[in-house]
Amino acid sequence: MRVPLSWLREYVDLPATETGRDVQAKLVPAGLEVETVEQLGAGLKGPLVVGKVLTIEELTEFKKPIRFCTLDVGDANGTGEPQELICGARNFAVGDKVVVVLPGAVLAGGFEISARKTYGRTSHGMICSSGELGMGDDGSGGIIVLPPEYEVGTDAIELLQLVDEVLDIAVTPDRGYALSMRGVARETAIAYGLSLRDPALLDVPAPNSYGHRVEIADPVGCDHFTARTVTGLDPEARSPIWLKRRLQKAGMRPISLAVDITNYVMLEIGQPLHAYDRNRVDGAIGVRRAEQGEELTTLDGVKRVLDAADLVITDDRGPIGLAGVMGGADTEIADGEIVAGPLSPSAAERAARGTTEVVIEAAHFEPISIARTARRHKLPSEASRRFERGVDPHAASAAAQRTVDLLVLLAGGSAEAGVTEVVAPFGPHTITMAADHPDRVAGLAYGRETVVRRLQEVGCDVQGQDELIVTVPSWRSDLREINDLAEEVIRLEGYENLPSTLPRPPAGRGLTERQRLHRRVGRALVGAGYVEVLSYPFVGEAQLDQLGLAADDDRRRAVRLVNPLADTEPEMRTTLLPGLFGALRRNDGRGSHDLALYETGLVFRPTGEEKVPARLPVDRRPSPEELATLDAALPRQPRRAAVVLAGAREQPGWWGAGRPADWADAVQAARTVAAEAGVELTVEADQHAPWHPGRCAALYATVDGERTIVGHAGEVHPRVIKAYGLPERTCAMELELDLVERAGTGALRAPRISTFPVATQDVALVVDQDVPAADVERALGEGAGELLESVRLFDVFTGEQLGEGRKSLAYALRFRAADRTLTVDEASAARDAAVALAAERTGAVLRGA
Repeated sequence: MRVPLSWLREYVDLPATETGRDVQAKLVPAGLEVETVEQLGAGLKGPLVVGKVLTIEELTEFKKPIRFCTLDVGDANGTGEPQELICGARNFAVGDKVVVVLPGAVLAGGFEISARKTYGRTSHGMICSSGELGMGDDGSGGIIVLPPEYEVGTDAIELLQLVDEVLDIAVTPDRGYALSMRGVARETAIAYGLSLRDPALLDVPAPNSYGHRVEIADPVGCDHFTARTVTGLDPEARSPIWLKRRLQKAGMRPISLAVDITNYVMLEIGQPLHAYDRNRVDGAIGVRRAEQGEELTTLDGVKRVLDAADLVITDDRGPIGLAGVMGGADTEIADGEIVAGPLSPSAAERAARGTTEVVIEAAHFEPISIARTARRHKLPSEASRRFERGVDPHAASAAAQRTVDLLVLLAGGSAEAGVTEVVAPFGPHTITMAADHPDRVAGLAYGRETVVRRLQEVGCDVQGQDELIVTVPSWRSDLREINDLAEEVIRLEGYENLPSTLPRPPAGRGLTERQRLHRRVGRALVGAGYVEVLSYPFVGEAQLDQLGLAADDDRRRAVRLVNPLADTEPEMRTTLLPGLFGALRRNDGRGSHDLALYETGLVFRPTGEEKVPARLPVDRRPSPEELATLDAALPRQPRRAAVVLAGAREQPGWWGAGRPADWADAVQAARTVAAEAGVELTVEADQHAPWHPGRCAALYATVDGERTIVGHAGEVHPRVIKAYGLPERTCAMELELDLVERAGTGALRAPRISTFPVATQDVALVVDQDVPAADVERALGEGAGELLESVRLFDVFTGEQLGEGRKSLAYALRFRAADRTLTVDEASAARDAAVALAAERTGAVLRGA
């Protein structure tokens, strides 16, 4: 909403020294976001005067039409002699009054005017267009032609109101009343503590039975309709300068007198209006829902096919306008030149002469219906913008009266005595609120007197003492409950006055154990050199194909979105790997080749048993049973952690050669994650897409007493690497955090630090080539007993001396007791027990024995 400061002063007696910036500083704390204060005419300097065209000489020897003109500018040029000017515009004639800028003047932007020779003549100044003066589009397509009544030599800066300040306010959807001078003026008056001259306080005649007939078939869609008629309009009457300028400053283009007046009243009072040529309205004006497939040509010349939900204005022929959005071309006001729509010969003759009789419509329509119609037809308008945000239903009669008064004043019309008002009965909205409720919300002691005063300032009627009965004004449809009233008190008292106090959290309500685990996992991976990425949770069939998933793989059963962001990714992810692969590919393509990325997030795994939930109510909180049906309709959403690695895991340097990332790093990442939950993973060889079948590890943990697979790790399959464009030998790991959490033993306990020394025993065991090292390690751990602190594989050896199909696994066993220093015999006995159990379970033989 663009608010000229000069117009605002008509309703509020602001101090003469107040600038637009000062008003902005008052309105912003009150909740109206004034984005900019535009300085119109900044740097403008005269002389800029009214001139009369005396002669026009056409200069035809140039490529484009040029005119050499003489003008009477009175004494503005200091001599009283005709002023000689060059002009290329052709929309004026001898005898017209125009705007002339003389040498020595400065236009907006620092453009200095001086006499200069051009086209073989000397031009002493310039004849101005509206664009050159920063007035905006006036529809003339050329220079400004003024009405003949203005005196030659009159100061055009004052006449055209070129110097002003305009506040550009971003009106939020809940403050529709601020889309009018009336609404902004009320907020300004409250901010300054001044009285308001309400433009809607007019004497309106009572409705009677001899106005234009109106029939409302849908009282829900239209609960108030006022119709007034004005006859005897002068079709040659044009909008005065003050009216045009106010429209231009507010961002609207002047069109014709009748249309300009309806736009002006809409800006002034906030009530959209429409003027019909009465000679082109056939019978009664009606309001109903459209019939499916009906057609209407709107004022923009577009033929629109209507929907059954559209609210339309009709006459006996059918639709003549989209209610609250845009009028129809068949009843458009004619200005003596434009004839729109199919007309009878007599009607066409009247239209050619111009409209002399109009019917004014001022109605109130259901906001939701108007919003949906405007969006359905992609036809936003100034009217729909206001209706969908809430218009004062009681302002319709005043707006119609204001329009009638201006038509009578400016177009020489006569107001017919007939006044039509069709009103659906409705009462005012009341809210019961404790007088100290705003105090409790804000944490300040406002007191009853302040609460009542502030509510009365916004237009509420307040009754009661400790319990207030508040009657909401008709123009504040956003005030629906007690917290809305509390907000009004708080904003008018000043948000900046609210105390800044931190709430005191109740004991025992910090992070849950699950939240702590997720944070520990992230910190552990970052500490291990991984960088977190966040990818979109959407995938497409092509990405699942690139993973090499089998047709019956559960990961292909995905939740499909009704309105996906991209047609190529219409499904919710069932694995984190596609997003990580995409991030790895982009970073590698931009020159970062040594990468270690991780992500934690939800995946979506439908079971096929989900049911369509019932539609939840919006007028109350859903019951627990209704919420349970909604939860039952959702797919399973486990949280997972995944990593991808490529390039060097350890960089080369003076300390020695580096090494590339391999499958063991991916397995170690899984162990790092599991260790944060106190879980020890068991690693076994497996075949699982998208990993290389010979370099894929299945990760097991004991969950609820059962050995359960919780993830996979290893090197990505070469075909997947090629499909995704990944670096060679890319490795990945994906783990289900929910299962790891269930496998954990609860809150982690800090390890007990022993002050006694460690005893280290190394063993090398020879086993068959197909025996997993993890099985041997597990047997050693169980056999060694409680004295074993850790076991680590540090060497794998194969060779002819071991025999075909055999390998040697070397482990470092660390023993320690909590209460004593172990003897050699105790450590050796524990080692022998570990070797014995490994030999029993895996057929291991102590190397060299």
